[in-house]
Amino acid sequence: MTEAGGPAGTIGATHPRYAPGTPCWVSLMARGLTATQEFYGQLFGWDFRPGPEQLGPYVRALLDGEEVAGIGQLPPDRHLPVAWTPYFATDDVDSTAETVRLCGGTIGVGPLDASDAGRLAIGSDPSGAVFGVWQAAGHVGATVSGVPGTPVWNDLTTYETAGVRKFYETVFGYAEEAVESPDHDYVTLHVGGHPVAGLHGVGAALPRDQGPHWTTYFEVADTDAAMVRVVALGGRVLTPAEDSTHGRVAVVADPEGARFAVIQEPR
Repeated sequence: MTEAGGPAGTIGATHPRYAPGTPCWVSLMARGLTATQEFYGQLFGWDFRPGPEQLGPYVRALLDGEEVAGIGQLPPDRHLPVAWTPYFATDDVDSTAETVRLCGGTIGVGPLDASDAGRLAIGSDPSGAVFGVWQAAGHVGATVSGVPGTPVWNDLTTYETAGVRKFYETVFGYAEEAVESPDHDYVTLHVGGHPVAGLHGVGAALPRDQGPHWTTYFEVADTDAAMVRVVALGGRVLTPAEDSTHGRVAVVADPEGARFAVIQEPR
């Protein structure tokens, strides 16, 4: 993990369109929409407002009136994993979706219009990791960052980076920076000279029941306090807190099992 770039700012700041390839939004599809709102509202201090609902009931999470993330409800007959999905900005979602297919990925949803908010597609890379693509119209994406309760980073955990780095580079035009280490397979993806996401190859350490997946990191004021809060609200701690060069990090899951990370800036 490293620090993200893009149109970050403070609460109330005006945000430009995200450069293509930049993570611009994260969305969770849950089974119990009301209970999920209660969990994240109490954990991160989010409020919620509805819409758009092209894919079913959906709310946008707000932090002091600024949009942070989205939560939708899975249809009862859809046996899909409950997971956070990062969305990457594009100027042409139809062209990006076609490139995904040509590069060995799949498109499972869309491209389709989300009311007047924008146009989206949801797909997966050749290893099976799910991600979204967003072409902004009325909704640019997250409008606040850099404060507790906001997403700050996205990491892909996969078998090895060599198989997928070319895919993401071709689809989104990333430049890359590899970590030079014989026992650490990690690549940082860059847009306009700024790091925006990471690819982490873990080989056989990847859980068999999970497969390749993206993990969203949310900033918190105190990682240890956040872990206590997660458990008190019915969630679980999957990886206890540890200090890194980028802050104190823990991986947790909400009551439905959706995984995410919480990170506290270094002191």
